[in-house]
Amino acid sequence: MTSLTVFTCCKEKKEAAIVSKEETQKKPNIVFIYMDDLGYGDVGFNGSTVLKTPNMDNLANNGMRFTNGYASSATCTPSRYALLTGSYPWRNENAKILPGTAPLLISEDQMTVPKMLREKGYYTGVVGKWHLGLGSGHVNWNEKVKPSPNDVGFDYSYIMAATQDRVPTVYIKNGDVVNLDPNDPIEINYKENFEGEPTGVDNPELLKLKWHHGHNNSIVNGIPRIGYMKGGESAKWVDEDMADHFLKGAQDYVKKHKNEPFFLYYAMQQPHVPRTPHSRFVGKSGLGVRGDVVMEADWCVGQFVKTLEEEGLLENTIIVFSSDNGPVLNDGYYDEAVEKLGKHTPAGGLRGGKYSLFEAGTRVPFFTYWKGNIVPGVSDALVCQLDLLSSLASLVGSDVRVGDSQDLMNVFLGKSKIGRDNLVLEAGSRTALRQGDWAMIPAYKGVAVMDQVNIEPANSDVPMLFNLKDDLGQQKNIAEEYPEKLKEMMDTFITIRGENYKKTQKIILK
Repeated sequence: MTSLTVFTCCKEKKEAAIVSKEETQKKPNIVFIYMDDLGYGDVGFNGSTVLKTPNMDNLANNGMRFTNGYASSATCTPSRYALLTGSYPWRNENAKILPGTAPLLISEDQMTVPKMLREKGYYTGVVGKWHLGLGSGHVNWNEKVKPSPNDVGFDYSYIMAATQDRVPTVYIKNGDVVNLDPNDPIEINYKENFEGEPTGVDNPELLKLKWHHGHNNSIVNGIPRIGYMKGGESAKWVDEDMADHFLKGAQDYVKKHKNEPFFLYYAMQQPHVPRTPHSRFVGKSGLGVRGDVVMEADWCVGQFVKTLEEEGLLENTIIVFSSDNGPVLNDGYYDEAVEKLGKHTPAGGLRGGKYSLFEAGTRVPFFTYWKGNIVPGVSDALVCQLDLLSSLASLVGSDVRVGDSQDLMNVFLGKSKIGRDNLVLEAGSRTALRQGDWAMIPAYKGVAVMDQVNIEPANSDVPMLFNLKDDLGQQKNIAEEYPEKLKEMMDTFITIRGENYKKTQKIILK
């Protein structure tokens, strides 16, 4: 907001204050709707004909849809870090898939989207999945957890600490575990089980969802998790109610703050594992529970937008929709995601998926919607979620800019087709470069296929170069045919990434 002239007259000061309030009220509300493991091809607006997503499609087709819209990373925590901080996650060595007991990844003195917006008069909130760490590494879940989202820019937070498949399986409101009985304290350990507590390995008879890999520790609601938990029975969530629970939280938030500019980070849990659709959606997609939870998420989007409309907020709210990384089918549980896939293609013709440096790992559903302000269209501009911080700062009149985050507000509003020149993408601390029509992946040692999830991570003994305009599916490595282009891209990559880009390479499965 433009600073007001300082008047000496009291009357003029009063008028100036009124103008200031009016200008603040005119600022658009800003909402991030962030999906979890939703693939480029999982939505109708990117070509899905088998899996129906009418509510998402309605927004996308009436907004600006990006065919080259990227998460920064092929896994969740790094992408969320980039989304909120505008910084490449590989610059922070701790930005990897975190356990539920990890300390807060974002430093309290770091710039974030909510912090920037709060400085411009916005009320800021997060509802849903966090997975960016909490506390300082030794959390007592029976007291107020600090630091939390409330210490990095959010006025309000209603979250799960990590993921639906990790302990603690409780909701946390502004640092406090919801519905916690002080006589039944929570204990969490990611290394050792608590004596007498059942696990997925020792007590398969208690399971309603069988584990495939990695998810065989404490059992909550018949589902084995990652990590061990004891106590907190009254605070534990019911998985099948989670989508409704977070939807209501998002709806209540906008209703409560409709008379002031607000920012809401609505971080949905679908279609991440464990996939636990409400009974209303079980069997509705014909694609098993993975398809069902995508349909459930689409319904949630529709209900949330309906609330914005009913509260008279839709015309003054800009919505950014995207996903933290690409798709994965079997990600730790036997839930028939593979067996019931049918003709659906979650990656939408792209190669790879979650955990991969191929396109399906980071190219995700991505659109902006602002009724009456964004002319519906499709953009091929190269954009990334980490650009949102600097871009939104430009929109609201903030001087804040973050090094890796580019001001592409005109692109997000559909007023320009010129996006980023290049983008460094990450998967498990391995990095690659997108530039123009080209994708370059340096040589990395490792398996060709990650057997547990059946995804190609993009390891190779030689560098790989693809012209995506001619070969979107990345089927032919043309590095030998275009040595000058390979050198040009490698030079650009090293300039940004540094000579030691292989130092920390590793792929972390959940």
